[in-house]
Amino acid sequence: MDLRRPKMHGLNEAVVIVTGGATGIGAAAVARFVDEGAHVVIADVQTDPARDLAERLGDRAEFVVTDVTDEDSIAGLVDTVVERHGRLDVFIANAAVFGAIGPIAEQRTTDVDLTIAVNLRGVILSLKHAARVMQSRGSGSIIVTASPGGIVGGAGPHVYSATKAGVIGLVRSVAAELRPFGIRVNTVVPGAVVSPMTASAIVGDAQALEQTTEAMTSSAMLDRAGQPEDIAGAMAFLASDDARYMTGSEMFVDAGYTHASGSAAFAQPTHAGRGALLEGGRTS
Repeated sequence: MDLRRPKMHGLNEAVVIVTGGATGIGAAAVARFVDEGAHVVIADVQTDPARDLAERLGDRAEFVVTDVTDEDSIAGLVDTVVERHGRLDVFIANAAVFGAIGPIAEQRTTDVDLTIAVNLRGVILSLKHAARVMQSRGSGSIIVTASPGGIVGGAGPHVYSATKAGVIGLVRSVAAELRPFGIRVNTVVPGAVVSPMTASAIVGDAQALEQTTEAMTSSAMLDRAGQPEDIAGAMAFLASDDARYMTGSEMFVDAGYTHASGSAAFAQPTHAGRGALLEGGRTS
């Protein structure tokens, strides 16, 4: 526990779910919320890293195997958490896959379908079942991980970018619906973040990965890539009472990339690649 950092208001003893919580940004979020005194459920398909993380963080972290493309799995996750803890205060929909990387003319239907299933349908299902249990309590915070690719052309693979644009629109719409129930819904938009998923995102094309990382880092106004902990801090703020006047918003944690630096084109390989695991989704 970091005793030097002031705690966010309203997170102590909160019950939190983080999908894609086994690695990368999701794992950093799990650790941050545990540090804030919350009870955190790691929801992921990656069993080994999820169990290791839960064991490392102690009694305030637990793991529930969850496939965000399966509605029964999402519903079961939420019901299990409410049964164990009596409520759900915060839901972080973070699971995603990068999907196939390459020219639009070379996209395969199977890759397109998987990316949409995890990144968009999975978020819709997550919001559906989080709202289902939060509405009766009249409070709650839902946070969705988006991407500059959903806003800036050329900042990510084509289908991935389309899904991230979709979740931004979804959050704005759902925030309007859930406002009367006291439920806040926001997105966090990370920039270039150093994580195991970033390193493996462009499978078999090290040059494209290097070009992409260098382009996004150099275009950021702070001249460095982000760390998962940078994003986790923003998530903790959005979930806390300190952000009680925020809903339907996008919080950009991207060193100015999206709005102040212009587009650094995502390095698309000549041939469509196989998307690697990103933020606890499923391998394609």
